Amino acid sequence: MAKFQLYGRVFITANIKTLTGLHIGGSNTGLEIGGVDKTVIRNPLTGQPYIPGSSLRGKMRSQTEKINGMPLNNPIVENVRIHSCQSDQEYKANGGCPVCIIFGVPADNKKVKEPTPARLVVRDVLLSDASLKKFAEEKVKSFSEIKTEVAIDRVTSQATPRSLERVPAEAVFGPAEFVFGIYETADYERLETVIKALKLVEDDYLGGAGSRGSGKVKFESIEVSARKHDAYMNVVKFQKPFDSIQDLAGRFDELKNWLAVNVPIKNVPAE
Repeated sequence: MAKFQLYGRVFITANIKTLTGLHIGGSNTGLEIGGVDKTVIRNPLTGQPYIPGSSLRGKMRSQTEKINGMPLNNPIVENVRIHSCQSDQEYKANGGCPVCIIFGVPADNKKVKEPTPARLVVRDVLLSDASLKKFAEEKVKSFSEIKTEVAIDRVTSQATPRSLERVPAEAVFGPAEFVFGIYETADYERLETVIKALKLVEDDYLGGAGSRGSGKVKFESIEVSARKHDAYMNVVKFQKPFDSIQDLAGRFDELKNWLAVNVPIKNVPAE
C-alpha cells in the first residue's frame, strides 16, 4: 500500500478584482417570463454571488493543459474533455505530468495505478467586505448588473435579444485561497506551474461569455505563507506581499529558496 508523507503546505491568498463584468452561471430554476436568461451563481442563504473554487481551479487546469499542449482524452460531461494520463509511465515521465500531479487524476481513471495526492486545493471565493459595503452604499441589492445582448441569425438577419446577469466591473472577491501540498522536492518547482496558471487566467477569462467581453480579472494583494508538518500549528509568512502575479513569478527563485528552508524535505521515521 502506497504511503505519502505531507511535509507541509503553502498558502497563496489574493483578492480577485473584476476588470469587466463577471458571469459564472447559476441555476435558472423558477425563471419567470421576462426574466434573465442566464443568472449568476449565488449563496442560497445570503443571495450574494461568489466564485466557486471548482470554477477557478478548473480554469487553471484547462489553461495548464493548453499551454503544455496536453491531449484532452477524458470526457467528464457533455462537450467537456480534460487531460488524464493513460499510464503510470506517462504520469511519471519528464519529472511528472504538470496537470495530473497538481490537479489530480479523475476517479474513474484506472490506468494510472500509483497516483499521488493532488497538490492543489482552491477554496470558494466570497465577495470582499469592501465590495459588500460599496453595493450597500449604492443600494444595489442584487449585487449584479444585467447585460443585454442580441443574437443575429446569419441567414434571416433576425435579431433575438438575450440577457446575461454579471457581477459588475470593479467588484472584488477575496481573499481567494490556494493551498498547495508539499510531498517531495519536485513540488518546490511545481508551485511555479500554479503561479503560471494564475497568470494564464488573468490573460484569458473566468466564467462564461469571455469571448464577448466578460470575465477579465486581476489578482491583487497577494500573500504567501506556509506550515511544515512537524510544527503545523505555526504559520510562517513570506516577508512581504506581492504586487501582482507577474511580481510573484519574477521572484519565484526567492520564494522557492524560502520554501526549502521553511518546509524542508527530510527523512521521517517509519511507523
